[in-house]
Amino acid sequence: MGTPQRKKLDRTLKPHWVWAIAFGSAVGWGAFVLPTDWMGGKGPLAVVIGLLLGAVLMTVIGVSYGFLIKHFPVSGGEFAYAYIGFGRTHAFIAGWFLTLGYICIVALNASALALLGKFLFPGIVKTGLLYTVAGWDVYLGEVLISTIALIVFAILNVRGASFSGRTQFIFTMVLLSGIILLAVGAFLNDTASTANMQPLFDPSKPALASILAILAIAPWAYVGFDNIPQAAEEFNFPPEKGFKLIVYALLAAGLAYSAMILIVSSLEPWQDLAAMQSSWATGAAIESLLGRIGVFVIALALTMGIFTGLNGFFLSSSRLMFAMGRARILPDMFHRLHPKYNTPYVGIIFTALLCMIAPWFGREALLWVVDMSSIGVTIAYFYCCATAFKMMESPGKKAFSALGMLSAITFFLLLTLWFLESSLSAPSYIALAIWIVIGIVFYFTQKEDYNKIPRKELNYLILEKEEIK
Repeated sequence: MGTPQRKKLDRTLKPHWVWAIAFGSAVGWGAFVLPTDWMGGKGPLAVVIGLLLGAVLMTVIGVSYGFLIKHFPVSGGEFAYAYIGFGRTHAFIAGWFLTLGYICIVALNASALALLGKFLFPGIVKTGLLYTVAGWDVYLGEVLISTIALIVFAILNVRGASFSGRTQFIFTMVLLSGIILLAVGAFLNDTASTANMQPLFDPSKPALASILAILAIAPWAYVGFDNIPQAAEEFNFPPEKGFKLIVYALLAAGLAYSAMILIVSSLEPWQDLAAMQSSWATGAAIESLLGRIGVFVIALALTMGIFTGLNGFFLSSSRLMFAMGRARILPDMFHRLHPKYNTPYVGIIFTALLCMIAPWFGREALLWVVDMSSIGVTIAYFYCCATAFKMMESPGKKAFSALGMLSAITFFLLLTLWFLESSLSAPSYIALAIWIVIGIVFYFTQKEDYNKIPRKELNYLILEKEEIK
């Protein structure tokens, strides 16, 4: 076999940068925007239990990721793992759904920045009303904010993994400082009280149903931890450290989410917060109790959460597309590296351009797609655990992989069984069906060329080794 061209990425990412990429991507804007939405109809304790259980199940899944990162430290993550365990068709399925998930989260983070602008500077952002989509007014001001954010973070990522890794760590430290300051502010405020958290569960429905509804969103809430395998090819440290970084990131994310739920629910009765008519109910609650200083702190933390999400998922989506381009399942242009910075700039630019379409459709329509993308992430989790189960020799580790597979199946059922509260909405099902149809069409147009690549050559392109033991 003639040695095919296999471009490599630079090994520049330090351990604390990788941890920040995973943690910052997992927490993102959700911890600062969604607490009031999550508590509505469920109760604060149901949300905390559901999120912490989700972190535990993600850690179980993380065992399989740690094993595969150690043995296959390459870009592509679940795309590569599905190929190892089940072959090239399954690799495409995992990669296709995961690409959608990553790009959707980039788009949602950009729209969250516009949401923050609407709350802080409504007179500026709410200019140039264009139209209404699903009850959501679309303004030219928010479209411009989202577009500028996408351009800035595309440039940051093109400049190199070390540059984006360093800035990610700074953003993450500011984010954590914001949570700590909010906790101190709530503790010192005379009005804030644990009495506002009562009842801990919504009395109108079973507590278990409320917990499961939150547990179902765990694949989305913690999706950032699997940015670690996407960056594995760029580690400047032994890949076996990957599992510890996954655990630390998930633990920190679970605690950060829970802290924000407890902080917000202590400020006012949570039923009132859930019923609040505001573009950003969490921010309004902070403002009513902690004043403009509180708003400044949570706005800064939210901004950092948005920045970490944009940065982390730009990195992951571009690395995934780079790996798929290197395997020839995506057009060869995705395999190109920047002549100066050696980054997969085509994937970065493609992600930015595709996400620039999203603000024009309104946030509500975008949420339908993002909800649907949880399915894709869950499918990727399953492939990772199933591959690790096939390869592991230790019965104990196999048990963890089996539990990971069971967790992924559970998440899938929670999202797809229509009679459950956690099920996707009808528009999300439609978006999922459209994406599947596009994937089928795309696969069959590429199938002939993709399947012509000899097995050993494809092994080398994806894994940098001709044989898989």
